[in-house]
Amino acid sequence: MILDNSGRQRRSTGGARFARRHRLGLFASAALGCVVASSSANAQAMPDTDNGRYTLAPVADGVLRLDTRTGVMSTCNNKRIGWACYAMPDERAALDAEIGRLQKDNAALQARLAQQESAAGKTEEALPKQDSLRKDAPKAAESERKPELTLPSDRDIDRAINFLERAWQRLVEMANRMQKDVAGKI
Repeated sequence: MILDNSGRQRRSTGGARFARRHRLGLFASAALGCVVASSSANAQAMPDTDNGRYTLAPVADGVLRLDTRTGVMSTCNNKRIGWACYAMPDERAALDAEIGRLQKDNAALQARLAQQESAAGKTEEALPKQDSLRKDAPKAAESERKPELTLPSDRDIDRAINFLERAWQRLVEMANRMQKDVAGKI
């Protein structure tokens, strides 16, 4: 039995049951739609890890992805139409290439040096102990001689004192001029 708005009893009809079932079906399909939408949203929330092949770490712009098989790193972001991953520059490969280049250059320089040494006729023999160009050791009398200290003459001292007096006078005059210039500007 069903009560209407006025409180009277009404007999239930099949149409009311159909409406209830229809509403229940609509609710179930709406709930199923929400679950499907949220699962697709979760699928777009992070890029695929391909059964553990990739390790993901969140960064400011998106996700940092490490390929655990090859060691290649990529940055992934969701700025365009879904997730896109871009390979990061491989500094290791650049360093290995530079090391290889330097090793080749080193080998070429060593070969060139060996070629120049053989062309110059360099021998591995030791030099004689006596050098023909070297002077003999000084005699004992010359080594005992002490250098004499020569003192300046009175004339040299007078010249030095006159120079210092003139320099001092010029310095004092310059200071007095600057003091007058500053006092005149104030």
